[in-house]
Amino acid sequence: MAFTFQINNELQFNHDEELLKKAEECCPEIKKETKKALHLVKLIQDQTQLDGIGTSILEKDIDQLSDYHLKRDDSLILDFGNHYVGSFSVDLDQVGSPMDAPLYIRLKFAEMPCELNAESQDYDGWLSRSWIQEEFIHIDELPYTLKLPRRYSFRYVEIKVIDTSPKWQVVIKNPTLITETSADYSRLEPLSLEDKTLQKIYDVGLKTLADCMQDVFEDGPKRDRRLWLGDLRLQALANYSTFDQCELVKRCLYLFAGMTAENNKISANVFVKPKPLPDDTFLYEYSLFFISTLYDYNKAHPDLAFVKELYPIAKKQMDVTLKMFTEEGKFIPDEDYPVFVDWSNAFNKDTAGHAETIYVLKQFISLSHLVEDEDEHIYTKALNQLSNYAKEHLFNKEKHLFVTGENEYNIASQVWMVLAHVMDDETNKKIMNNTIEQLFPIKNIATPYMYHHIVEALFEAHLDKEAIALMKKYWGKMIELGADTFWEAFDPDRVSYSPYGSPIVNSYCHAWSCTPVYLIKKYILNSK
Repeated sequence: MAFTFQINNELQFNHDEELLKKAEECCPEIKKETKKALHLVKLIQDQTQLDGIGTSILEKDIDQLSDYHLKRDDSLILDFGNHYVGSFSVDLDQVGSPMDAPLYIRLKFAEMPCELNAESQDYDGWLSRSWIQEEFIHIDELPYTLKLPRRYSFRYVEIKVIDTSPKWQVVIKNPTLITETSADYSRLEPLSLEDKTLQKIYDVGLKTLADCMQDVFEDGPKRDRRLWLGDLRLQALANYSTFDQCELVKRCLYLFAGMTAENNKISANVFVKPKPLPDDTFLYEYSLFFISTLYDYNKAHPDLAFVKELYPIAKKQMDVTLKMFTEEGKFIPDEDYPVFVDWSNAFNKDTAGHAETIYVLKQFISLSHLVEDEDEHIYTKALNQLSNYAKEHLFNKEKHLFVTGENEYNIASQVWMVLAHVMDDETNKKIMNNTIEQLFPIKNIATPYMYHHIVEALFEAHLDKEAIALMKKYWGKMIELGADTFWEAFDPDRVSYSPYGSPIVNSYCHAWSCTPVYLIKKYILNSK
């Protein structure tokens, strides 16, 4: 596992109230719609679906829901037809003899059918079981309209009667969902692709992005429900290609800028409720990607005043980063400031981290030039040092690949060096061709986050055919397995893989997996 819980209680944070005030001024309207359950379904064995669990529509229509009289251990599964984020309510009544005991029920919310097949008491993973979307409720008097106060991320709702009494049964009526998203579909230009597989991938990616757009760009609406910088960078790029809601990006950047650590590092993530609060977790490139997100924002919506406002925070972060390199340009990793790259810890990440720094440093120099920073020459010199070290010490001219660690050649090193354009275009193409020949098929990588960068590196190396094929193979496979939105983690060789030990806490709608909408727009449509 590449990520572990960090506890830095002694670290103090700055709070720039002016920037945080501006973050609140950019807070979006949460749009709400009423949705009704479409079907009653049951779980079935289906080896074409994730974990071999699918659903089958019951003979009785949803309009006949009240015909079911539920007693102890009876249950029903409601299907809302697509993935949504929002609040749930349902009318409950009883038939039979007078109500001589309370109603005791369990409600279970699921993004995928396999979650309903997992029992919460069996979960023994390293994440808190409090993330499991499950409620146990006693109701003393019926009829009653149950309005749950929490927000859920789901398509399916299972209502199970734990107990009533032998004298009466439960009747369920009017299950209702009030959706929540800040995504404004009126801003969206319809997209019609000739390639139906790419069209489906685009549509599911768009839904993923929309359901993660709340009062910030959440990383996952089911679990975490917070703003992570690595996710934000990718969500912002996808957003510019679709909804183009720039104020939401500004809000997120203001939040990170307004709560830096006293050592000038930028937290990997922040909370916004009940009030803005930085987490005491730091990831090397996540901090750096504050600069990337600011650069990308200005590229999409040029705003010199905004860049000048946040540039000092970006500069301090870059200065922190460059202290981790020798005068020769060698990267000295810090275990307390880990390079993430991917969930997997099965490969060395030093060269990937080196390349990520070059990637961001180039963007920072563009910003420094824009604001006319008199120190620009310092960063240009640093870029030359880092780039020359990579070319002279990390690039194997015989293999035409970058090495990392103890003579290790991995995909992440090649991908990030290509994305950083350390070498010329012809060499980059050869690097990615060699990556395909020598390092494919992809192993030990289980996140759409890293797959995004692999696909983008293929596009950047002008290997469009290979990039599209990998996109279809990876994101397309999730759709084949039943995805309405794209997942936090997915390994095609281990389709049941969970970083946490159970599907019941997996996030099946996750921010960093939405990027096909950006890749399709930038590299496929705009290249024609």
